[in-house]
Order: sequence, then C-alpha cells, then structure tokens
Amino acid sequence: MVFLNGVFILKNKASIPVMDRGFLFGDGIYEVIPSYQGKLFYLDTHLKRLQRSLDAVQIPNPYTNNKWLEILEQLLGYSQSTNQSLYLQITRGADTQRKHSFKKLNPTVYIESNQFIVKNKSLLEKGFSVITQADIRWSRCDIKATSLLANIMYIQNAKEARVEEVILHRNNIITEGATSNVFMIKDNTLYTHPADTHILSGITRDLVLESAITCHLKIDKSGFTKNKLLNADEVWISSSTREIMPITKIDNCTVNDGKVGHYWECVYNYYQQLKND
Repeated sequence: MVFLNGVFILKNKASIPVMDRGFLFGDGIYEVIPSYQGKLFYLDTHLKRLQRSLDAVQIPNPYTNNKWLEILEQLLGYSQSTNQSLYLQITRGADTQRKHSFKKLNPTVYIESNQFIVKNKSLLEKGFSVITQADIRWSRCDIKATSLLANIMYIQNAKEARVEEVILHRNNIITEGATSNVFMIKDNTLYTHPADTHILSGITRDLVLESAITCHLKIDKSGFTKNKLLNADEVWISSSTREIMPITKIDNCTVNDGKVGHYWECVYNYYQQLKND
C-alpha cells in the first residue's frame, strides 16, 4: 500500500501523468524517515528539512505537520514490519506542456513504506570499504532534490567495485558520500564538512555530532582533505538507513589497521539510546 495524492492505493495500481514535472525534469524534493517499533524517528526535524527544501525550490507544502503525521501513521499501519523506512516525494505537479519555466501547480505527493533492516552491531564491527571520487554535482546539494543522476552513477560505481559507498571530494576537500555524510577522527577530534551548500546535512549527521560530544570528542566542522581522510584514526559514514557505519578500508588503504575504533562504539551505543527515548 502507498499514498498518492490523497489516496491510499496498492503500489501496482498507482500512476502519475506523463506531464508530471517530477517525471520530466526531476523537479521535486524527497525525504526519508525511519520508524522504529512503529514510532517515527525525529519526525519534526525531518519535516523542518522537508519545508526548507520545498521553500528553496518554491514548491508549496500541501499539508500541515499534523496532516503529515496522520498520513504517515496510517501508512505505517498497513505494514507488519517492526522497523520501516518511509520515502516521501513531492514534485511540482503536472503541467499541460513540457517547458522549463513553471507556474503554480498542484504538487504531486507520493509516499511508500518499506521494511527497514537495521544492521546489528556485530556485523558493523567488521567494518566496510569505500572508494573516493571527484564530486561533480551541482552547488546546491543542501536541497534534498529528486534529480540524483550523479548520485546514481556513483552508487553504481560502488556496486561494481563491491564497496559500500563512494566518498566525494571537491578541490581535494572531502564533502560527503553519494548517499551519506562523512566523519573522520584524528587525535580525539571528530572532523566533518561544514553544513553548507556542498552537502546535504542529514538528521543522522546532527545526532552523530550530539553523540560525539557525549563521548568527549572535540568537534571540528571546518572540513578536511582527502590525504587526512586516508590517515585518519577512524572514519564513519551516516544516513537514516545506515545509522552510523564504520569504514575500515578506503581505496584499498586500511584505516586503523582495519579495526573499528573505540569512539565509533561509544557513539553507536549512544545513538541506540536515542532511538529508544
């Protein structure tokens, strides 16, 4: 069961007009919201980010926060899965002809919910591998836009290389992953890229920073180079569905002798507590 423009409908029965600007141009935004034990995780924060993205591209928000909550909770009720990941997409809507400029339209709203399988700690402790590539994306990565062709190509590269993720760098400065935020630790300090227009600052990213402070790490949000990344004590990536994932190999170079660091365990444990609050 999915939600499309005010109606709950079977996914294979759902359809949109061919003139929908999301289909023609990728003219829309999206949000991903995890749900643990039937409870939406930091919903208000996700809805605030949703509003920021809508405002940035001048798409009106079709619902109030209370209405979003009602819709999302009803959709959750159609699934028997304990943990779910809700994908929410809003496009500008369908016009009468294909043209780059736009007028006021009725937004198209689509939401689906899928089972969310959380990787257990013992699996995460084995560590994961990534590769690095130049960041060729546009300069408004802070907008959670549906036009993700570059990200798709990166993830396909990761799949072909049999690694978890592609970590991106712009002018030798690490920005983020194709589908994640990136952190490194060196000498008891956690480094990450500043929350500017070159990254999509995730909800999980903010919770990682909160957790890191609790674990007595210093925080530096001024960014770091690819060379520093390759010489880090620990490296992590984060996203709503990955949570906090330790990286032990980058471009076939091992991090911390291939071992998951103790700071990751502390931050991971604190994050798990946040999920249960």
